[in-house]
Parts: sequence; C-alpha cells; structure tokens
Amino acid sequence: MGTTHHDPSHSSPSETSRQSAISRPLMIALLMVLAIGAFYLLREHWNHIGGHWVYLLLLACPVMHLFHGHGGHGGSTSAPNKPEGRVS
Repeated sequence: MGTTHHDPSHSSPSETSRQSAISRPLMIALLMVLAIGAFYLLREHWNHIGGHWVYLLLLACPVMHLFHGHGGHGGSTSAPNKPEGRVS
C-alpha cells in the first residue's frame, strides 16, 4: 500500500482559485483593521504628531522614493521627439 504525498507547488487550478478567493477577503479585512488602527493611533497621539508635521512631510519624500516603482523612467533610448539630423 503506497502513500501519496501532496506537493504544494503542483496544486490544481481549483485549489489555486479557492486560495485566491479566500485571500482577497482576508486582505481587505486586514487593510480595514490597519486603517482603523492608524486612525485611532493618530487620534490619540495627534498632539505629539501635529507639532512635527513638517518633519513628517520631509520624511515622506525619501520614503516615497524608496517604494516608488522605478520601471517607468524610460531607459537609455533616445527621445522620440528629438530630430535626428540636427546637432545642438
């Protein structure tokens, strides 16, 4: 009598769709809990944060730079609007 081992990397399409159907509501619920938690955290500590909003704004710039997707900068090809016969 042989035993079969289930390899998670070879899941059937029905199992994959079931996992994604479960994970979407779970992700939405997690985001809602995080948003509510952030609201109450800011509400309770606004006196501390409100005085330093300028520094938080300046801190947001490098944080946004770190998490920004850097795929849309165009690459190293020449600009299409540049005329080819002229030298500036």
